Amino acid sequence: MSENVQTLIGKKIGQTTFFEESGKATHVTVLEVGPCVVIQKKTQDKEGYNALQLGFAEKKEKHTTKSLQGHFKKSGATPKRVLQEFRVDDTAPFQVGQTLTVENLKEVVWVDVTGITKGKGFQGVVRRHGFRGGRNSHGSMFHRAPGGIGASSDPSRVFPGTRMPGHMGTDKNTVLNLKVVKVDPENHLLFVKGAVPGANGGIITVRPSVKK
Repeated sequence: MSENVQTLIGKKIGQTTFFEESGKATHVTVLEVGPCVVIQKKTQDKEGYNALQLGFAEKKEKHTTKSLQGHFKKSGATPKRVLQEFRVDDTAPFQVGQTLTVENLKEVVWVDVTGITKGKGFQGVVRRHGFRGGRNSHGSMFHRAPGGIGASSDPSRVFPGTRMPGHMGTDKNTVLNLKVVKVDPENHLLFVKGAVPGANGGIITVRPSVKK
């Protein structure tokens, strides 16, 4: 993979079992990575930084705004459902309209995968923060409640950051150091050992590991 390309866009397909040559069964997550099209190049001279804008997943033209239709036509690409921008060291090796595929990850052993976690809706403190809760005995009157949050005359307010019930999930999350088990360039598939955040069909980004 070029040292300039740090990230590719993809989609989580699901989980399965992969059998190694030794016969050992390994739990893997299947990712559809790319093809990603370079929609725009941003340079230090013009925008003040070097970056590539990549597009992933086809989208019908009738569902694309007029301004975005013109933006895609400049690159010669069809409308894409996902547009993301990634910093690079140098944009010179890349051309607008160029396609980047999972084949660029063939030499990579470890990757970091970023996705949006599954939404859990409104949850209480026991599930959201792991509070133990109170006794379940008869007459306890305190089971899954959060307890005191700062009432009375002192401090007479709730401190910022207090762990309370609320919306849980749909957070951006990155799993580091996932081992690449197999790369299938023909089907644009990447098999990684371990779990990846998000539901099946969710958009993810894959980059070579920054800590390995």
